[in-house]
Formats: sequence, structure tokens, C-alpha cells
Amino acid sequence: MTGSAVVINDSADPANPDAYLARLPIGERPAVPTDGAPFWDIFPYEGELTVRVLQSPVLPEPPRHGEDGPESCGQCARPDSDFLRTDEHWRLSGADAPSGLPATVLLQPRAHHDLLDLPAELSTRLGPMLQRVERAVLSLGGIGRVHVNRWGDGGAHLHLWLIARPEGLTQLRGSTLPPWMDVLPPLPAGVWAERARRIAAAMAAGGGTAPARRATCGR
Repeated sequence: MTGSAVVINDSADPANPDAYLARLPIGERPAVPTDGAPFWDIFPYEGELTVRVLQSPVLPEPPRHGEDGPESCGQCARPDSDFLRTDEHWRLSGADAPSGLPATVLLQPRAHHDLLDLPAELSTRLGPMLQRVERAVLSLGGIGRVHVNRWGDGGAHLHLWLIARPEGLTQLRGSTLPPWMDVLPPLPAGVWAERARRIAAAMAAGGGTAPARRATCGR
């Protein structure tokens, strides 16, 4: 397949976005580098891999969910009973469904903010709150590490993933931990719910509320 990248004169500003896009093999399948992630010992898959065809950029990008503000944001509309723990500033929820990892939770501000426009007061509270959530996840036992991830391509309401890696399973370490969630057999729903209850209790012990009637899933 022939690439459709446009060659432009970028001598005036070689770092401009158009110059970057012009060098990409749009419409082609990039080669798998021999020292890339598929060859790391932490990569969950093996065998012959094919890189997807690199598609043309979509500009301007389509709006994310909740981009227009709290009125269009599903996260803002969710009741506190959906969450594992809430307080004046933050809400903590579980993952959509059980996975094969020990725990997965999402921390988000109660107010409709993304990271870029998070007020200074909340920004100073974010670090300590992440520490609290990590301690609550570690309290389950058998956790080697808690990874903190923020992507934000789907929703404009800031949400940070905290993903637990099982202790001793060093094959799951590092940046490929999220794909392992799809590979390992999911925990039974009852076990997943009990783990969520314990995380909520550990969080509420330091302040905030663990709702009596609470959904254990949801993003």
C-alpha cells in the first residue's frame, strides 16, 4: 500500500506539527522493531505480529465525552452511590467489570475538570489522595505495585487509573500491565466485590464516605 504522507518544506520550523505528520508512513504498515515492546519479556503475546495500517489523522479531533462541560458529562451525572468512596472533592470508583488483576480503581475530581484546568487547590490535594488510594489498594495484601495511569482520550472529566500488579508476578511489571487485564482469567464477581468493599473501607477510615448502597463497577 502506498503511503499518503505529503512532503512539505519544513526548513523554517522543522518541529512544527505538519512536518511531523509528513514524515509518517500514513496508509502503510510500520515494521515491528526488533527491540520494540513485542520482544520484551513483559509483553503478554508472542508469535507473528502485524502492525495495523497507520491511518490519516482526523483534524480537528472529535470531541471527547463531556468536552462541552458538566451538562454533557456522564461522570458528573452519576450519583455518589455508584462510587466506592466520596468526599467534598474526590470520588473513587471501581472498574467496569472484574479482571484478572487484584484490583483496578479510578480516581476523579467531583467537579468537572481535566488535568490541565485542575484548580491549584485540587492539584495540591491530588498527590496525597493518590497516596491514600494506593495505600488502600496495598492493604488487600499480595500486591507488588500499584500503577497510576492517566490517558484521557475518551472522556474530558479527569480520571486516573490505579492498577494493582500481583506480588511476585514480575512478568506483568511495567507499561504492559493493562494488556494483561484482558489475558488473565477474571476474578469471580463476588471476590471482586469483596475486594472493592475492603478498598472502600480502607479509604473511608481516613475520611470521606463509603456509600452503604454502592455499585462495585462503573467508570
